[in-house]
Amino acid sequence: MIASAVDDSLPDAQKFHPRAPIARRVVLADFRSYAALDLKPQAKLVALSGDNGAGKTNLLEALSLFAQGRGLRRADLSDMAREGGAGGFAISLELEGEAGGPVQMGVGLERIEGGAQRKFRLDREPIGSARAFADHIRIVWLTPAMDGLFTGPAGDRRRFLDRLVLAVDSEHGARVNGLERALRNRNRLLDERFSERIWLDAAEREIAELAIAVASARRETVERLAALIAVSRDESSPFPWAEIALDGEIDRLVADNPALAAEERYRALLRDNRGRDAAAGRALIGPQASDLTVRHGPKTCEARRASTGEQKALLVGLVLAHARLVAAMSGMAPLILLDEIAAHFDPARRRALFDALDALGGQIWMTGADSALFDDLVGRADIFAVDHGRISPLSRPEGA
Repeated sequence: MIASAVDDSLPDAQKFHPRAPIARRVVLADFRSYAALDLKPQAKLVALSGDNGAGKTNLLEALSLFAQGRGLRRADLSDMAREGGAGGFAISLELEGEAGGPVQMGVGLERIEGGAQRKFRLDREPIGSARAFADHIRIVWLTPAMDGLFTGPAGDRRRFLDRLVLAVDSEHGARVNGLERALRNRNRLLDERFSERIWLDAAEREIAELAIAVASARRETVERLAALIAVSRDESSPFPWAEIALDGEIDRLVADNPALAAEERYRALLRDNRGRDAAAGRALIGPQASDLTVRHGPKTCEARRASTGEQKALLVGLVLAHARLVAAMSGMAPLILLDEIAAHFDPARRRALFDALDALGGQIWMTGADSALFDDLVGRADIFAVDHGRISPLSRPEGA
């Protein structure tokens, strides 16, 4: 059941004015191609232009590390340290727009004896993880690697979906990680031919609890997002609306049963399928086997059957809708990172995109190889040139 004011008053959610934390200062040290950077954007719209390999995406990746997880490239932290540096890195982000004044957040990789350790700071005090940042910032991104989302494997769509959920539910990542560990533990037990049943029963009890929690969180986010899309869709928009749903045995189980009954039924499925799962080397039923189905709403066809351009526009529309959902549910307009977003759109669609982004209320960071892609933003955006670890302003907002 969806228990949120978003469902009861979604039209009002469109008029909702969430707080919009703005990155006013970004400082990098030994991160990727940046030996040192101290950037002070002034506008809500920030555009980065430069040749391929100049370091545009590196800056977006640095910002993405203030969300839970591995960032928009899903790279190992050690790979983010600058070649020729000391082996670690530091990123500082100063946010403006908080009720209590500016907030300073830090992420870094610190070299220690025998390896390296990830560090987090909030107002210069150590914290345990990036989860605490969710009280101050929510982050949404779209990268070229996601362009094949609708035609690629189901695992890509599950990761995409889990990022959607994580942006509105900061506990979701911990549940997903816990489920993966529990499934690996059961796989090991199944691999031991003489494993005692009591151990398998205990493992499956843990799996069922986590699996139903993960599947329920996914279902709740998908239903809320679908409801928001339904009340805000615009048939004339260049970014078509999507029909989204979950497809999987456990998703049907969660939809048809209360949580405790779903857990009991899933435990029975795990118990009854031990032989089949042992032969496969993995659990064949569960959230790890679900898929996110997406249809092109105006064309009433599966997204994977739409043209490449239609799929890109559909994906942008889905991300824009998700940003509105994040704002409505968290009370914060998210920071949005869009890598190489404008290159494949004609001028009219680019202008529509910029207007739609501006209307979201949060800060938007975009990249593009050609500064001419951002000509329509001159006077209302920070437009920077990026050149292998150096950034210089091309255009600042009027009055800055």
